[in-house]
Amino acid sequence: MALPEEVRYTALGVMSGSSLDGLDMALCTFALKDGRWTFSIDDTLTQPYETTFQKRLQQVMHGTALDLARLDRDLGDRIGHACRDFLADRKVDVIASHGHTIFHKPDEGLTLQVGHGARIAAITGLPTIMDFRTLDVALGGQGAPLVPLGDQLLFREHRTFLNIGGICNIAMHDRDRVMGYDVCIGNQALNELAKEAGMSYDAGGELARSGRLNGDLLRSLNQLPFHRHAPPRSLGREWFQAEVHPLISDQRIPLNDRLCSVVEHIAIMISEALGEGPANVLTTGGGAHNAFLIERISALSGKSIDVPPSRIVDFKEAMIFAFLGVRRLRNESTALASVTGASRDSSGGSSVCTY
Repeated sequence: MALPEEVRYTALGVMSGSSLDGLDMALCTFALKDGRWTFSIDDTLTQPYETTFQKRLQQVMHGTALDLARLDRDLGDRIGHACRDFLADRKVDVIASHGHTIFHKPDEGLTLQVGHGARIAAITGLPTIMDFRTLDVALGGQGAPLVPLGDQLLFREHRTFLNIGGICNIAMHDRDRVMGYDVCIGNQALNELAKEAGMSYDAGGELARSGRLNGDLLRSLNQLPFHRHAPPRSLGREWFQAEVHPLISDQRIPLNDRLCSVVEHIAIMISEALGEGPANVLTTGGGAHNAFLIERISALSGKSIDVPPSRIVDFKEAMIFAFLGVRRLRNESTALASVTGASRDSSGGSSVCTY
């Protein structure tokens, strides 16, 4: 009897996260054999956003429709040129671009990620998939998080996953079901506060560590109505601007105290979400480098917060979107209804092919 052959794909995943630090690119290889997926992250790069472009991403939600269309075009061009330069004539089966979320209101049946896929394909000459979230939202889901599907298939040795990005989310797996949801704010708040000290982020959480808890601020953050909503649930930047930013921008409270209080809030919300789940938690995203935050999560949850090598910490989301691009090529599910609350699993993502 012939042995089953291994099927291999190369894919470039591109992620622009809500923390606004830049474009993450992960060149990956995926192999399927005997029904099991394996992966390697072959090359990575983060291309930072300059301050003027960060402001465009922040302010466009309050701009005109033409502002939004121009940003969609310009981010698509930026992603296309970044991918072309990064690949440097290396070929891939697909570019999978998450784009950058501007509006996320699944309760109104909408989510919008900019970063024009056709322009990416035109610049690179490579098949491109984008717009991963809208089909799930059309099916009544949150459109997020999508990463738990990749966690389930690529990290089989773990059952609980924590991502500390601009927003914090968790995923928990058992034998028959995957669940996951957005827990609370993350680096969107921490980085916004760090900017007051002239820093792009609070390295290691040292400024937060120097502060003291402000009880009123901590209570206000913990009591935000979103935290009482049962999963499935997801967050967008507009929630941060409307609900969190007014609380943390109170300059009557010393900056390091505000940072300390936000760290404690995040740690409380995550420890409650982890609950009685497995003792080991695979933790990734930029916040995994915040030693003070990791210490507080571990102390409050009683869990072992397992931080993998830096390449996985920093590029896991981009890698998993590369994987979702491969899944879309194969017409396989890219969103799990058990996570998002949609009426069914779906294979989402609009494709642009070049010939």
